[in-house]
Amino acid sequence: EWDDVFDALSESFHVIAPDLPGFGDSEKPSPARYAYGIESFAESMADLLAAFEVGRVHVMGHSLGGAVGLTLAAQHPELVNRLVVVDSLAYASPLGFKAKLPLYPVIGPFLFKQLYGRSLFRAYYRDDVFQKGIPFDLARVDEFYDKFNTPASRESAYATLRAALDTRALVARLGRVRAPTLVVWGRDDKLFPVAHASRLAKELSNARLEIMDAGHSPAEEQPAQFLKVVRQFLEGRR
Repeated sequence: EWDDVFDALSESFHVIAPDLPGFGDSEKPSPARYAYGIESFAESMADLLAAFEVGRVHVMGHSLGGAVGLTLAAQHPELVNRLVVVDSLAYASPLGFKAKLPLYPVIGPFLFKQLYGRSLFRAYYRDDVFQKGIPFDLARVDEFYDKFNTPASRESAYATLRAALDTRALVARLGRVRAPTLVVWGRDDKLFPVAHASRLAKELSNARLEIMDAGHSPAEEQPAQFLKVVRQFLEGRR
């Protein structure tokens, strides 16, 4: 999902774009072996940075990745120089029917792991992720689906979905984030309402807020504007 902006960012920065454990091309251990959740992902990112021996870095995370970035900055402030969080998971949101369905006992896991097909996946991005009326890259969404559509991927995604429902530990850590932070949000985000953006920026000690004309994924929907705002922030110009 960062493909539209990372080439431009790599002109000024050394860019590392990891897939979290269980996702994309990363290893997908069983939930019995890896505790999928925000804290575990943050520790995995700390281990990754140690392996690369890059020292302090700028961190950018979207949605669940934003929660991981916030946790990393709170738990390992020595690693994070500047932080960008984009339409970040932070606070509990009311769940619609489609979001609640996978959480129902017995039938929910079966539906998510067995029956959640390509057409529903496409509809989720069209109706819930992207702003209405903005053309989106269907081939990219299909690539997301192909990476999701294996038993191990669905198992890890389901474990993460359940773990991410409780964000109380994340909210409790927000006061420990000291890194300068840019909070970017799409005005028409249907998953995490824009009111969360204002609340998050206020609860962080050193944050500024940028609201964009987008849905849940500004880097895909408005890449040029997103790049301008993020580069100014990372280069210390704003």
